[in-house]
Amino acid sequence: MRGSDNYLAQHLLTVGSGLVMLVALGMVFLYAPREAVMGDVQRIFYFHVASAWVGFFGFFVTFLAGVGYLLSGQRRWDVLALSSVEVGVTFITMTVVTGSLWAKPAWGTYWTWEPRLTISAVQLLIYVAYLMLRGSVEGREQRARFSSVYGIVAFVTVPLSWFAIRWWRTIHPDILTGGDQMAIAPRMIHTLLVSIGAFTLLYAALLSLRMKLEWTSDELIRMRLKLERRSRG
Repeated sequence: MRGSDNYLAQHLLTVGSGLVMLVALGMVFLYAPREAVMGDVQRIFYFHVASAWVGFFGFFVTFLAGVGYLLSGQRRWDVLALSSVEVGVTFITMTVVTGSLWAKPAWGTYWTWEPRLTISAVQLLIYVAYLMLRGSVEGREQRARFSSVYGIVAFVTVPLSWFAIRWWRTIHPDILTGGDQMAIAPRMIHTLLVSIGAFTLLYAALLSLRMKLEWTSDELIRMRLKLERRSRG
């Protein structure tokens, strides 16, 4: 009964995230007004910011899970950390790609080494290295400990990225005010909030599926070891 309940919850979460994503897409293209300075290309903004938020949130969850594992040593915290990093890296990659696509018409180039973009690139590489670290350490407990410490330290890139446009002179606009490069209207704020909500639900659905996959992998390993012991006996 418990398995069927989990399946129903997973199904509802997946379907719910899909429906809210459709609402967000409709608002992006039909409800949000055309931006006065950049025109329709500004609509990338809603995907860019929402994916960045989810990536940051995913890395925050990894940070908390790392602390949880170091304090308790429980496998569930390590599963959560790994799953959240993988989903977070996916969304941060989307952030970098959509940012580059937006930068070309806005700044005349796909990439410029200003502080925010540089930190974003370094952040992505750091978390890709996290996944490489996990693949290079053999023992499960040792791998989990190393990854927990790495995930905690790597999280410093999140506040650095967030405050970069406030600490240094940069051409990257502040999304809270729009800066001089983008005029923020109330309907834009509504659309952005719905987009963030939709991407957050999508993160939750993907995280749940990834964790389920990891637990299934653990179960298969246990079954294989059990069969090997029986064959030797």
